Amino acid sequence: MTKFLFFIALLLVLLYQPVVSQTFGKVNWQEFNSLEKLQKSQSKKVLVDVYTDWCGWCKKMDASTFSHPVITELLDKYFYSVKLNAEKADTILYAGKKFYLPGPGRTTHTLAALLLNGKMSYPSTVFLDESLKSLGPVPGYLEPAMMEKILVYFGENHYKTTDWKVFEKNFKGKIIVQEHGY
Repeated sequence: MTKFLFFIALLLVLLYQPVVSQTFGKVNWQEFNSLEKLQKSQSKKVLVDVYTDWCGWCKKMDASTFSHPVITELLDKYFYSVKLNAEKADTILYAGKKFYLPGPGRTTHTLAALLLNGKMSYPSTVFLDESLKSLGPVPGYLEPAMMEKILVYFGENHYKTTDWKVFEKNFKGKIIVQEHGY
């Protein structure tokens, strides 16, 4: 009987989890090929999440950072958000050029290589300005509190007037960092 009750409780917890993740924060991911059209209707900066299917930290970032309600609010307010699988064979039009996966097997999409300046690291987050010019890549897993700082830095144009170190030191965000770091 105890095992049965434990199983039911576990099942309820597992079933409840998807409801929670759908209720709080959901990123409105766009297609890369639609960015130019979107920019014509409303000009925004762009966040590009460069990932691979096999990357565990990419999955963790999806589950924790990109599902955080503060992050989804900032993304919706300041950015178009795009996912770019660095190993997928999609042809993408960007800056008047075609980008593609150069061959079979584990190769890197030519757009991912361009956006990451050839320094392939997953996950990486790339920021583009409203004219789709790169503001630079940020490699590695980003916890929600760090992502909040970066989104505000670029989203509110602090990068144009304030050094990152000065901004980071003075930033007071909504996300409270716990003792364990996230």
